[in-house]
Order: sequence, then C-alpha cells, then structure tokens
Amino acid sequence: MTISIQTRNTRQKDAIRAAFLEANRPLSPDEALTLAQKEVDALSIATVYRNIGSLVDDNWLKPVDIPGHSTRYEVAGKAHHHHFQCNTCGTVHELEGCEMQTKPKLPRGFRYTSHEFFVYGTCSSCTK
Repeated sequence: MTISIQTRNTRQKDAIRAAFLEANRPLSPDEALTLAQKEVDALSIATVYRNIGSLVDDNWLKPVDIPGHSTRYEVAGKAHHHHFQCNTCGTVHELEGCEMQTKPKLPRGFRYTSHEFFVYGTCSSCTK
C-alpha cells in the first residue's frame, strides 16, 4: 500500500493537533513531538516546527512567550488566562481566569492594551 505525501502530511498534522488537545497545556515543539509520535512514530522535529507554523498561521495555535525560555504553543480561542511554570521539570500549565480586575495605573500618556502574568513553583508530578 502506498501512502501519498498529502495523506501522510494530513496524518502528521492531525497527530500534532491531537498532541495539543490531549496535553491541554502549552507545549514546546519537543513536547509536541513526543506526544505526536504516539500516533505517527516516524514524525520528525522539522515536521513539527513546520506544522506548528502552519497551525499558528491558521489561528489554530497561538504562541505563549515565557520570560527567559523558548516559546511554547497552545490551542487558540481560549478565554484570557495566565500560566504556571514548574521550576523542576519546566512544564507550563494554564491557570483559569484572571484575578486582575482593574487596569494598572499607568504614567500619563501611556495606553493599556493587555497584560501577562506568570506563576512559578512546583507542579503536582514533581511534588510527589
């Protein structure tokens, strides 16, 4: 049986999408590769990067910038939320909602557009 390139690419992209949905947290390309290889064993990191770029262009994924670390990616379209990074294993997790109810007091002439807030600590897997 011969598999066309288009079918393989669709299967690879589907495996990458499934990895993000299964994890339900921001993933690095390496983390996405590890999870997606459960579906498509021969998946390469170059293919993951290429498909992440395509999924960002399609607004299916959005980048999560982490101070001092490489970009992670998460499924787009979620309500505003913040992130938690484990100091031990480095995983990034989503925190529901936002406790910041008021806009910060800015200097005269500045305009508020958005904010980001990171929490650092130890995840439940690493505390055991």
